[in-house]
Amino acid sequence: MTVLAEIKARIARAAEAENRPAESVKLLAVSKVQPRDRVAAALEQGHRIYGENRVQEAQGRWEPFRKAYADIDLHLIGPLQTNKVKPALDLFNTIHTLDRDRLARKLADEIQARGVAPDLLVQVNIGQEAQKAGIDPAKADVFIAACRNEYDLPVIGVMAIPPFDEPPEPHFKALADIAYRNGLDEISMGMSADFESAIAHGATMIRVGSAIFGARDPSGAV
Repeated sequence: MTVLAEIKARIARAAEAENRPAESVKLLAVSKVQPRDRVAAALEQGHRIYGENRVQEAQGRWEPFRKAYADIDLHLIGPLQTNKVKPALDLFNTIHTLDRDRLARKLADEIQARGVAPDLLVQVNIGQEAQKAGIDPAKADVFIAACRNEYDLPVIGVMAIPPFDEPPEPHFKALADIAYRNGLDEISMGMSADFESAIAHGATMIRVGSAIFGARDPSGAV
């Protein structure tokens, strides 16, 4: 069994333990700063859902791959600067990092001009960490409402990265609570070390990089 197949088997077991179908959890293979051959190997194994942190790096990597694999489902999971909105909309199927009013306004203007939009998730700074992006949890409900009602944005879920040095479960529960009370279907949380716990707390998207690809190798990334 390949590493990728083993990760998918673990996802299936974690979902089934919660009486959920395995397909209720999407595996985002986090390909940032990974050599092209490792990503190509995952594509050859049939995996199509990937997460990237930077727009420019993703452009260089995925535009060639999409010529061979038209069904790639690409997610932006890193911060989005307002000056990168246009290329992000060109490239990504889903953006996980909507976190401030200025970005919401910029996305709304560009989406209205194009007439098409990616799916959007609101990033929540669930641990209220100064160094991390994301809307404050106490302001999340108001911000989600503004994105939907004022900007008419297709917000489908929430995303968060819990603090590294704290148990993730209380943060997973807090993010799920925000999603549920706002009627949002998608909950993006959980990474290589804790995705099974995230699934137990309602994750519908998990983000796994090193467990699939191995240690990052910036020198070989394309």
